[in-house]
Amino acid sequence: MTWEIKAGVMGKTSVMAAEYILSHFPRVKEDMTVEEYMKEGDRKREELFRKVEPMRGAAALVKGLYDAGVPIALATGSTYENFQYKTTHLPHIFSLFPPSCILTGDSPEVKPGRGKPKPDVFLAAAHSLGKDVGTAEECTDAQRIERSKGIVFEDARPGVTAGVAAGMNVIWVPDPELLALDPEANFGAKQVLSHLEEFNPEEWGLPRLEGFNHCLPTSETISDSVDPKNL
Repeated sequence: MTWEIKAGVMGKTSVMAAEYILSHFPRVKEDMTVEEYMKEGDRKREELFRKVEPMRGAAALVKGLYDAGVPIALATGSTYENFQYKTTHLPHIFSLFPPSCILTGDSPEVKPGRGKPKPDVFLAAAHSLGKDVGTAEECTDAQRIERSKGIVFEDARPGVTAGVAAGMNVIWVPDPELLALDPEANFGAKQVLSHLEEFNPEEWGLPRLEGFNHCLPTSETISDSVDPKNL
């Protein structure tokens, strides 16, 4: 599987990802249905997910935001079951997100077929934080302003597109192989970082985060600060 194919998978729901992958491997599709492929994939992922290490800077950033009292939510295209597989070995990160602020691809707040790259999961995450940001179909000027106060961290292109469609400030932290597919593209992200330790919270109106690396980002940034009370 090439990185071009993987790039098209990242951020999709399980069914959409399976259909997308098999569309590139017609000979496999002759021998396996989408359901069979997903079942076998789930079995292998359950084992492999538990060995995945967090992205550089992720643990310190989440803890720093949590300790500073900045409201945080998690919005993933994974099903809740896969989310559990991916995160149970990382409680020092994911226990800091309130359960009501964890939105998955199969959450009731996200209608079927409305996962990333559509904005719904990020709008649902904002709602979980008590923010009035409207819906994907309706948004007032006041709600649009509220959306613009949010920061989204993403690694996948569909997620970047979803965050931009939600009217939020997207910080993209792509794998180098993913970035190499189109080095000049940012898909509307306000920053493109090599790793999360390049993130400078003070440039976004946030306080200095205890325990987090305050290395200045090398990418182009926006000049307007963001009120951390409204994230």
